[in-house]
Amino acid sequence: MEKISVLAITKNGINIGANLKKLFPDWEIFVPAKLTNESVGITWYSEPTTEKIVELFKKNNALICIFSLGAVIRLIAPYLKDKKIDPAVIVIDDQTNFVISVLSGHIGGGNELTQEIADKLGAIPVITTAADVNKTIAVDLVGREYNWKIDDDSTVTKISAHMVNEEPIGVFQEAGERNWYKKLPKNVVTYDNMESLKKSNSKAYLIISDRTIEKEISRESVIYRPPSLVVGIGLHWDTTKDTIREGIEHCLEKFNLSPKSIGKLVSIKKPQDVQGLIDLGKEMNIPIEYVNREDLAEITAPNPSKIVKAFEGTASVSEAAAIKVSKGELIVEKQKFPPNLTISIARKMN
Repeated sequence: MEKISVLAITKNGINIGANLKKLFPDWEIFVPAKLTNESVGITWYSEPTTEKIVELFKKNNALICIFSLGAVIRLIAPYLKDKKIDPAVIVIDDQTNFVISVLSGHIGGGNELTQEIADKLGAIPVITTAADVNKTIAVDLVGREYNWKIDDDSTVTKISAHMVNEEPIGVFQEAGERNWYKKLPKNVVTYDNMESLKKSNSKAYLIISDRTIEKEISRESVIYRPPSLVVGIGLHWDTTKDTIREGIEHCLEKFNLSPKSIGKLVSIKKPQDVQGLIDLGKEMNIPIEYVNREDLAEITAPNPSKIVKAFEGTASVSEAAAIKVSKGELIVEKQKFPPNLTISIARKMN
């Protein structure tokens, strides 16, 4: 986690905080100034704890409180917003008997951090999230380490309930890393294609794909979007952001691909980068990679062009760039948008 703070308000809490500082040097320890002693590495604050905890809650990725669970809940309750943005909150009792995951256990990483702290302090971790207790798949965390996006998180709670209750769950994957789970629970079965998945007795589905999914099955699914698509772009120096975006959107819709799975925009390295492409990358928050013409010329593309070779020094830009960077399969051959744009799409090799 990026920023973690510890809040202690008792003498025993100071000792626990000092110990945590030794174990986790990057953490900040905060204690009321009235308890000031010779301990090093501690920030002594003078404002009321009711104000300090709010400040730390808003500024940290995780907040560790070394005092009663009830007090912590009362103090932070007015400031809770959403599990996607609230920091992880962990409580440690005054004798280091328990380390309790209170808030943002899954998405905020509180459960994992609770376990790590408990292991190092020799305390008992208290984690109540159903997926962790039942040692099953945490639906909202699947593929998180690979930057997968959940297409529509409105189904997560419902599908999580099916998972925890050990009802039949079907999995279909056609993109992204394959090692996202070491051993599937007994109620989870993988299927090789969408038709087999739909014909199964599954109560719900986990679908890992960069393609659009029909609404009927998506209502009973959590759909994960790995950043598996590389969009190759051939363009002129004056091709605009809007032109490029419209071309990409047209291709995605035509070939039933999800924009949430675009991992990279790629093109030929020109003497000066095209401003329209730069602007689109920023707008979509997608990285851009440029490939030298010599490297593109070595790629065998299905639709080479003599005209492109005359102007760019390589017979293919969009197709060759997509193939080169993805190291995978071209799934959308060159689409032309006269007079100044071509789009191709490749899927990364897993």
